[in-house]
Amino acid sequence: MDRPFLKNLRRLGMIEGISTLLLFGVAMPMKYLGGNEIGVKIMGPIHGFLFIGLVVVAAIAIARVPIGMKLGFAAIVAAVVPLGPFVVDRWLKKLDEN
Repeated sequence: MDRPFLKNLRRLGMIEGISTLLLFGVAMPMKYLGGNEIGVKIMGPIHGFLFIGLVVVAAIAIARVPIGMKLGFAAIVAAVVPLGPFVVDRWLKKLDEN
């Protein structure tokens, strides 16, 4: 098992999950309630980059760690769902503890 890669996947998942929360919880309300688009202009591309990175790293982890097809697919799908990376991290943590 490639534990360093697994730890990096978990770390990236946390960062991507936080970027989602910042985008949806701070930047978008600033734009739609306050009329200030700067938050979305900054957080949007950052979140997009992190999202793509998480999908790529999760796909690589299927074979490299290995985390298996089911968990890898769950990690990719979870990247689309707000709070999803936090749920998948709990599963990855259990795998890391074994």
